[in-house]
Amino acid sequence: MCLTFSKAAIAWAAMNSSNTVRLGVLGCGTVGTSFVQLITEQADEIERRTGMRLEIAAVSVRDASKERAGVDASLLTTDSDGIVTHPDIDVIIETMGGVDHTKALMLSAFGSGKPVVTANKELLALHGPELFAAADTAGVDLALEASVAAGLPFIRALRESLVGEDVSRAMGIVNGTTNYILSQMTEHGASYDNALAEAQRLGFAEADPTADVGGFDAGSKAAIIATLAFGEAVRAGDVHIEGIETITADDISNATRMGYVIKLLAVVEQSDSGAIAARVHPTMLPSSHPLASVRDSFNAVFVEGAGIDQIMFYGRGAGGHPTAAMMVGDAIDVALNKRAGVHRSVGELGSAAIVPIDDSVSAFYVSIDALDQPGVLADIANAFGSEGVSIRSMEQENSTDDVARLVFITHDAIESDFRKTLAAVSDLDAVKNVGQVLRVVCD
Repeated sequence: MCLTFSKAAIAWAAMNSSNTVRLGVLGCGTVGTSFVQLITEQADEIERRTGMRLEIAAVSVRDASKERAGVDASLLTTDSDGIVTHPDIDVIIETMGGVDHTKALMLSAFGSGKPVVTANKELLALHGPELFAAADTAGVDLALEASVAAGLPFIRALRESLVGEDVSRAMGIVNGTTNYILSQMTEHGASYDNALAEAQRLGFAEADPTADVGGFDAGSKAAIIATLAFGEAVRAGDVHIEGIETITADDISNATRMGYVIKLLAVVEQSDSGAIAARVHPTMLPSSHPLASVRDSFNAVFVEGAGIDQIMFYGRGAGGHPTAAMMVGDAIDVALNKRAGVHRSVGELGSAAIVPIDDSVSAFYVSIDALDQPGVLADIANAFGSEGVSIRSMEQENSTDDVARLVFITHDAIESDFRKTLAAVSDLDAVKNVGQVLRVVCD
């Protein structure tokens, strides 16, 4: 990240004698409505503390006849294209979501010399590098604090406070829906289906929860985190994604008994060679790990680096007001930059190699159902050893019909070696089933 002067921004600052900054808002759903409400409520305090008065100039919606609480109906318009090019609007606030049309609107805003504030993780994960470059070319800001773990001031820390830090890994709980579901299963013994239904009843989960429970929402956020943490262009397609749909009450019980909790983690890592691994999957965390205590719909991101050692950001990860609060902060930041004739850049993004999931390294948990008879455990252990996968711990549950459930946790292993191990174990006559497989963060 660097602070860059632009001719357009300097000209705007010289010509604008008023302290009023006029905002054009694209979209007025939950987040957009909360943003307008916060700006209206906090305008006096913002002006007192910054010397600028933020003012809502226009709000684009699909249906301008629909009433929206706390939003002046006279501000509503269906002309989103007109907002981004209007000469009297200074900053664009994008809360409408979507990809193709929204991308075109952003590029149009940049071309009109307007900075953009967005929470659009899907768009940024797909086209972030292109949009950052377009904003730099135009000499304006693209601010995205609310795009990852909405209520956490985490992105600014990556772009500013940690820009000189040698970050090696960031991993986090960045989806409130899945964290709520797993918390209900862990703390109250709920089944996956019942926990999901409760999340939908409370408004934490959509009617179609696929983006959340399938890990795709977290995958978009992982791409953004990796891009900003490492200064490399990482896109959604670079992220390996697994969801929580297969997690069972037995898995939760086993994890608890062994001193772990199960969380859906987004993990991004950079090796000494510069290659980047980015993945989202259910993970067993030691109950002593700081992320293990993050419950319900809260989010947290845990960052490791050479200088900082370890640092964690924690807070509400979703909701209209938490998201809007971060966007208000971004709006103030980009308005101050524009008035000063500068903008913040992520710099020139590199194109580091992406580590395929088969080459990634992790410890693993696996449950295996096998005949409860002499020699079987030794055969299974030999299958692990033949692929160079070392067993960290093993437990045997009670037998049923002469079949025992064996639960293993390995030391760190290459993913492809572990998968070969599972294939070899499955071929053993005494093995009846290879069950759940989870990655493990060890103490």
